[in-house]
Amino acid sequence: MSRDILDRLPYRSPSDAFAASAARRPDAPFLLAPASAGLPYAPDGFTIAYGPFKTEVDRLCAEYAAAGYGRGARVALLLENRPVFFQHWLALNALGVSIVPINPDVRPDELSFQLELSQADLLVAATDRMQVTKGAALGRARLIDTDSRIPSCESEVAAQDPDFNGECALLFTSGSTGKPKGCMLSNRYFLGVADWYLAQGGVAELQPGSEINLTPLPMFHMNALGCSAVGMMVLGGAVVPLDRFHANRWWQCVADSGATVVHCLGVIPAILLQLPVTEVERQHRVRFAFAPGVDVRHRATFEERYRIPIVEAWAMTETGGAAATTTAREPAGFGARCVGRPSEGMEYRLVDDQGADVAPGKPGELLVRAKGDDARAGFFSGYLKDEEATETAWQGGWFHTGDLVFADEDRLMYFFDRKKTIVRRSGENIGVLEVESALYMDTRIGGCAVTPVPDDIRGEEVFVFIVPNAEVDDITALATSIVKTCAERLAYHKVPGYVAIVDELPLSSTRKLARGEIKTLAAAAVSANRAIDLRALKAKLRHT
Repeated sequence: MSRDILDRLPYRSPSDAFAASAARRPDAPFLLAPASAGLPYAPDGFTIAYGPFKTEVDRLCAEYAAAGYGRGARVALLLENRPVFFQHWLALNALGVSIVPINPDVRPDELSFQLELSQADLLVAATDRMQVTKGAALGRARLIDTDSRIPSCESEVAAQDPDFNGECALLFTSGSTGKPKGCMLSNRYFLGVADWYLAQGGVAELQPGSEINLTPLPMFHMNALGCSAVGMMVLGGAVVPLDRFHANRWWQCVADSGATVVHCLGVIPAILLQLPVTEVERQHRVRFAFAPGVDVRHRATFEERYRIPIVEAWAMTETGGAAATTTAREPAGFGARCVGRPSEGMEYRLVDDQGADVAPGKPGELLVRAKGDDARAGFFSGYLKDEEATETAWQGGWFHTGDLVFADEDRLMYFFDRKKTIVRRSGENIGVLEVESALYMDTRIGGCAVTPVPDDIRGEEVFVFIVPNAEVDDITALATSIVKTCAERLAYHKVPGYVAIVDELPLSSTRKLARGEIKTLAAAAVSANRAIDLRALKAKLRHT
């Protein structure tokens, strides 16, 4: 992203972009959802125009301002993808307050950690989601619902307006320390994501004032928050913010909403292709699907059946739009795992383990930075309270992505594998050390090793090798009990879907877990049906 982003997007913050679109197009829809979306909090659906929504945002902003909120404060939001989330976010953003969007599937220990790290003044929750906080240590955060009076701010506040480089949101991402890291993301960051998204061109060319962007992705992810939300604010388009993906009503919702763009995770096309053919699946206005990580086996079939081209892309929470790729301008039929070309303002290297550049066609770790004098322009501002991890990630003046990528002679890039020890399940990055830490709290476990294994639907699934502390009569019963106990400490998607009970774990010469060998053994165990498949149990745990 070049330094002159303010020349292209003359805003200090997302709230400025929203206000500008509200002034230009007050009667145009900003948020909408048809009845067919099946939203439990809005069974009849809704359509909210920019002008009336801004009136509500301004009212709430005045309440926060009167309570003393401003730059230096954080407010956690447990409001899912509901219109009230956008209302609080934009009101807070206009004062320079950073938000901490909370995953509604969060477990008490995870919520406690996020609130402690963020030092949020408030936790604002939807009335019917208050139970999510049960058992969590809220720390200094005061819990209120959306009808409550806003209590006075306790943080030290510098001003009550947005700063271009000031923090807009704190999003949590997987790290290598066993706990998620808090990524500090600035107003500049989110405007940069929108700038990149709107400039993709090709099949992803977007028209001001006429786009309807439907997303089932959560607002605690940069994709939904930056591309769909801020992108449409800048463009003057509408957002259809679904609560989550529901296959059985997807196409009716897409058709009824008038969506021109849909966002997906790679798993969604795979699920949709399992549905029987219906007339409504062709009754849409969608011009492209923004769907990073689609299996090449599904892409061509999806595009032909639904007549919707898929746009692949690569980015990270840390890189935002400052270092991202897209296939939007590539001819149809681009290769397997192709993620397209680098953004205009991005510099990159592909290096081996010694830091030397690899030859074209050879995979290497992707190192990225922004062009120009400031290598970190438009990237995340750092990991909260972890300067050491921030500087390690930026070693040598390049951000080390941990992703293995190769490029052809034409600079077209292809994802190869992940160097970091994470599981990418349905678009969620899951730190294996975090899962292992939760498992080790179970006294029946003497040793464990978590690793990803391939999954046809969700991309990857969580697999764990467990060395029990005592002899086991029924390994299936033990595995089931361990997974249920783990689900009390972690969000359901992080819980192992496969378990293998073993006598010992593969170790390296330095007595560390041999992660590469473990990954290979896990895949072989699944393929040969030697692992205990608990994916059905895991799905049930989602609703408990």
